Amino acid sequence: MAIREIIKLPHKTLRRKAHKVEKFDADLRKLIKDMVETMRDEPGVGLAAPQINISQRLIVVEYAEDDNDPDSPTKLFAVANPELTYMSDEKVAGIEGCLSVPNLVGEVERSQSVVVKGQNKYGKDITIEASGWLARIFQHEIDHLNGVLFVDLATKLYQPEEMPEGESV
Repeated sequence: MAIREIIKLPHKTLRRKAHKVEKFDADLRKLIKDMVETMRDEPGVGLAAPQINISQRLIVVEYAEDDNDPDSPTKLFAVANPELTYMSDEKVAGIEGCLSVPNLVGEVERSQSVVVKGQNKYGKDITIEASGWLARIFQHEIDHLNGVLFVDLATKLYQPEEMPEGESV
């Protein structure tokens, strides 16, 4: 495994629609391991392949049920060719940041719940139902695959030290 360099705005790969994953082989599984290691090293809760300058429709997401409890179990997802097949009409505003947009956070409205369909590292079809924070992470990472960044959707942007009192990323 290796930690990969995360590219930053205005890098052109971040603005391109990523290519479909076609080969589910040892190279893809190594890329997934590298992405997980890179995400954890930052630390982040999600990473899309374009963020490491690889134009493939691949994301990794790691989610803890209770962010405030260091012993809370985490779930790790690696999804190739993810698609949002359902997005609830109920929207929730929340603060987001991004490893590719350092020193900036923003308030973004997202669907409260989603269904993600894609493929696992072996090419097998998977479906994930997510709500709350996990749904937000999936929407953020899938946006990366379409060249969309949270700054494009944010209603307000802040330097982290300027955030409203009581808010956190």
